Amino acid sequence: MLTFGIYPGGLGVTDGDQVTPGPPEDPDKIEAALRALHGDKPFLVRGYTHYADATRRAGRAPAPHRPEAPPNPARYATGARRLDLVACFREPGADLTGWLAFLREQLRAHGPRLAALQVTEEPNHAGPGGDGGFPAVRDALVTGVVEAKREALRLGLDVRIGCNATLDFDPEQRFWTDLGRRGGTEFRDALDYVGLDFFPDVFQPVPADRLPAVVAAVLTGFREQSLAAAGIPESVPVHITEHGWATGPGRSYRRQAEVLDRVVGVVAEHANRLNIDTYEHFALRDADSDNPDPVFQLGLLRSDYTPKPAFETYRRLIASGAGRG
Repeated sequence: MLTFGIYPGGLGVTDGDQVTPGPPEDPDKIEAALRALHGDKPFLVRGYTHYADATRRAGRAPAPHRPEAPPNPARYATGARRLDLVACFREPGADLTGWLAFLREQLRAHGPRLAALQVTEEPNHAGPGGDGGFPAVRDALVTGVVEAKREALRLGLDVRIGCNATLDFDPEQRFWTDLGRRGGTEFRDALDYVGLDFFPDVFQPVPADRLPAVVAAVLTGFREQSLAAAGIPESVPVHITEHGWATGPGRSYRRQAEVLDRVVGVVAEHANRLNIDTYEHFALRDADSDNPDPVFQLGLLRSDYTPKPAFETYRRLIASGAGRG
């Protein structure tokens, strides 16, 4: 059976890597929506925290700024829910001392609530939301995974340590080859999972009748080309860490529900073959349902927290476990 989860916020990032404008997050409404969505089923809530320490070390700020999305994501890791925390690396410098301390701090702070700690966010992507534009990100990923795994074992925590990426269309898979070379056996042994962020038919159109085949090809390529290029064995599970389909002009609520059902079905169909064990949706609600830009309408709820049809579709998939093929 797949483990399911969601980013419980709505605000994301624009092409300028700025937080999308929109109504603020409402913790009470988020909590109510999460309860309705997964009931007593085990569930992941995905949160993001940013590390950028250069200004503090240079004496220009009294303390590092740690933006979180949604604010205080750990508050939602209660009952059957556990936290999937993403430690984003937004540090322009090369000194990783503070970064490694930051990762250890996250493990100590969240302890048993923490299901997974993702080290860096989209390190192969320098665009909106990705860490790939920061020069030391690959070293931060490799050393971070090794150090976080060591600290988790020291603390006796049941937490998965991993990383993620976006799709890589480079036929030589240079990012992954380099990652494997930098990390070697120590990195691969410390790695508990690798995540994939992908949004088919959102930023590049995909014909409706081709969507299942495209998703299957993406999943297969990620396992058999990208991960293989880094020497990451098939025994290391894949997590779908971000997936969604945006509504808006010409993009109906009904179609969003159909895409969600179809994509989760393809993931489940190939889960055994490709060792995929987790699917997380992005996002719970729209950043702003009145904004026609697709990046503002990725939610299962409108920005006022009223449901779209896809909310019920996801609730049903969670209740059924979606099965594994």
